[in-house]
Amino acid sequence: MRIDDDLKLTFRDVLIRPKRSTLKSRSDVSLSRIFKFRHTKIEWEGVPVVAANMDTTGTFEMAKALQGNNMLTCLQKFYSVKEIKKAIEEGMNPNNIAVTSGSTEESLELLKRKMALSSDLKFICLDVANGYREDFLQFVRRIRKEFNDKIIIAGNVATREMTEALILAGADIVKVGIGPGSVCTTRKVAGVGYPQLSAISECSDAAHGLAGHVMSDGGCTSPGDVAKAFAAGADFVMLGGMLAGHDEGKGKIVKSNGSKYIEFYGSSSLTANKKHYGGLSDYRSSEGRVVRVKYRGKIKDTISNILGGIRSSCTYVGAPSLKQLSKCTTFV
Repeated sequence: MRIDDDLKLTFRDVLIRPKRSTLKSRSDVSLSRIFKFRHTKIEWEGVPVVAANMDTTGTFEMAKALQGNNMLTCLQKFYSVKEIKKAIEEGMNPNNIAVTSGSTEESLELLKRKMALSSDLKFICLDVANGYREDFLQFVRRIRKEFNDKIIIAGNVATREMTEALILAGADIVKVGIGPGSVCTTRKVAGVGYPQLSAISECSDAAHGLAGHVMSDGGCTSPGDVAKAFAAGADFVMLGGMLAGHDEGKGKIVKSNGSKYIEFYGSSSLTANKKHYGGLSDYRSSEGRVVRVKYRGKIKDTISNILGGIRSSCTYVGAPSLKQLSKCTTFV
C-alpha cells in the first residue's frame, strides 16, 4: 500500500482570483481556437465545448444545435451507419461531430463503415470506462494505423503517466475524468477516482509536453466550473449533465407533481446496459445511475449561459482569448 498525501483539488475547492484587465466587454473575448494535433495534419477551428457521447446528450439534434456555435458533439455510439448518413444529409455538419466507438473487433468494423460516410468526418472518440487497460492501449495503436489522418480522442484516464502512454500510442486528445460525472458512481462502487481539477492540471501538463491535448470529462455543474476546467489547462471540456434535460437530448419525458422531467443516466448504468446489451453481465456491477433532470426546453439559452460565463471569467483575469485563460489564471 502507498498513500499519496499531496493536495488534490476539485472544482468546488477553488476560485479564480480576479486581476487587473484592459478588456472593456465580454464581447472582446474570443472563445474560438485553432488546434493543431500531434498525429495528423488536420486542423480544427471552433469553440472547444463538447456534448458528451451519452444517450441523451450525444444526439443528432444536439449536434445540429451546437454546430451553430461551432461546438463539438461526440455522438452516442449506438447510432447505425444509415442513421448517421441520413443525419448528415439533413444538415448535421460532419466537421462538428466525433464518431464514438468501443474497443472490440465489432466496434472497429462498425467504425470503418461510419467513417467511410464522409471525408469531412475528422474526429474519432474511443470511449471506455477504464482507459488503463493494456488492451485499450493496443486498440488505440490499431486505430491510429487504420485512420492515420483523423483526430483521435481516447479515454478515460486521470493521471499523468497514462495520458502520456495514450498520446504516444496514437491519441491526439486524451479524455480525462474517472468518476466525477453527475450520473457516474465509479467512486462509490469501485472506490476509484481522482479529484478532477488536479487531474486536468496534471494530465494537461503531461499532454502538452508531447504536443497532445486533453478533454476534461465530468464534474462541471455550472458555467464557472467550465471556466475552471479551461483555466486548469483543459483544451476541450465535455459536458453531460449541464446539457441534459433539453429537447435536443430526445430523452424520456416524465411528469410528476405538475412538473416535467427528463431521464438522464450514465453510460455504465443498469438502464443503459439493459437498453443496449440486454442487461448487466453477472461478473460486473452498475457504475452509473438514473436521475430525473428538470425539463429545460430548447438548449439555446443554456449554451448562451455557458459561453457567456466563460467570457466573463476571461474578462476578470484579462484574458483576451480562451487559449490565454490558463496563462492568466491564479486559483485560490
